Amino acid sequence: MFETLFKNIKKPVHRNNKIATAAFFSVESSKIWLCANNNVALVIYLTTFHSFFAGLVANTFEIKSTQLPLVALLLKTPELAHIIEDLDAQFGPDSQSPDFFDNDALVLDFSYLESPSLSQALPQLLTTLQHCRLKPIAFRNAVKAIAVKALACGLIEAPADMPRGKPVAQKKNTDKPVVESVREIVREVVREVPGPATLVIDKPLRSGQKVYARGADLVVLAMVNMGAEVVADGNIHVYAPLRGKAMAGASGNTQARIFSLCLEPELISIAGVYRTSENPLSKDIQGKPAQVRLSNDGQEKLLFEALNA
Repeated sequence: MFETLFKNIKKPVHRNNKIATAAFFSVESSKIWLCANNNVALVIYLTTFHSFFAGLVANTFEIKSTQLPLVALLLKTPELAHIIEDLDAQFGPDSQSPDFFDNDALVLDFSYLESPSLSQALPQLLTTLQHCRLKPIAFRNAVKAIAVKALACGLIEAPADMPRGKPVAQKKNTDKPVVESVREIVREVVREVPGPATLVIDKPLRSGQKVYARGADLVVLAMVNMGAEVVADGNIHVYAPLRGKAMAGASGNTQARIFSLCLEPELISIAGVYRTSENPLSKDIQGKPAQVRLSNDGQEKLLFEALNA
């Protein structure tokens, strides 16, 4: 079609009893201009021009939806200066765990904060997070003033997180609450399915050593000495004395647990809720087989339970 059209255009064109021979073509939008001696001689409307050449474009990319794990920072105090100081002390370049994160994507959660004045310190908080090898990309549950500032800083607004607490008992003889209960359970299962893999360590971990089971459970068959760190996105099992730091559910899995045959940790953490050795464990837990988990009442408290034979 186009070959025949262009071939015919090359022939002389009669207009006002004058002959104008096509000298060049100029394509603009859906028009082909036939010019001669810098004067427009003929305009040909070609409505199918773009659709014809669109089919000739190479298929070089494809856009698909995807889901990626994010680290959530839940801010629990309006004193952002204290948060910045604590983050830098625990994960900053001069801390004991400067490489704890590996440029992980992060979402800021302002659920507990309502003061608009917090927006002034937001850029400094973002800078501190980057020094801790975290990449803030989104925020959620923010009041308008904070949301405006976050958007100006290049963050995107994420949807509010679903509640972590245990579903409330539904009323009897009603259909609607039953439907809501089923929907909530399905969503929780989708969010909290554990990773498919398990990382096994069969050698003792000395002070300064760190093991991270990304997207998996971690099983340690030897001692975790003071100064060593064991981290997992899933559960942590230590079949030996645990005297270092143990952090389970590192990506926010609130169902993760920590098990040890001899629990004497420097630090215990599940989904960001932690406790240090500054708060001694009870006598029936310290140095005994025990497990650690989060309470399921929505208050996110660490529970220490003895494992009886």
